[in-house]
Amino acid sequence: MNENSEENDNTKYDFEKHWNNSYQKLPITNLGWYEEKPEPSLELIEACNLPKEALIFNAGAGATTLIAQLLGKGYENIVVNDIASAALKELSNNLSLHKNAYINYIVDDLTNPSELLKLKNVDLWHDRAVLHFFTEENQQKAYFDLLKRTLKPKGFVILAEFNLEGAKKCSGLDVFNYNEEMLQERLGADFELLKSFNYTYTQPSGNTREYVYTLFQKNIG
Repeated sequence: MNENSEENDNTKYDFEKHWNNSYQKLPITNLGWYEEKPEPSLELIEACNLPKEALIFNAGAGATTLIAQLLGKGYENIVVNDIASAALKELSNNLSLHKNAYINYIVDDLTNPSELLKLKNVDLWHDRAVLHFFTEENQQKAYFDLLKRTLKPKGFVILAEFNLEGAKKCSGLDVFNYNEEMLQERLGADFELLKSFNYTYTQPSGNTREYVYTLFQKNIG
């Protein structure tokens, strides 16, 4: 293996440093994954018909606008995670108007968790554009093991990742592309696919990225 291939191997990459740098270099509205109105996620969350006290976990939240939207809709039990402390600091600052809202911020690695191992009884696991950065089998296994152990029976999972026609790299990193069948296979027979659709996301730059959005529920029937 030559030096260039080592540099591009996500397993050898310092994700924490990479994502902290990303959030420190540019305003969030200029980042390639910034979404002013996270409508596809909100559509799937509303389809879950969750009570307002349901525990919602946002994996790899970054500085997403989704949390403010959920707080505005009355959800009151939200856990946000990212490997980059800079991202969660930015998110917290952007939620200053929601001073009375309880949000649990957890800086941790989804593929090598420590604090996240304490998480349990999650009603909804939401991931937009995180899983696809885990290109190695051991990373993917750790991610899905964590999801399965933290999600309660009848809990919901939203996975929104680059689809098979989507980009092969993002933010300078290789990605692993998915379709709904591949996500179903990783989740296993204990999960039922409720909804799935392809979605074209337009970046702040005007470029587009092709996603697959999926909604699963655990232990049905």
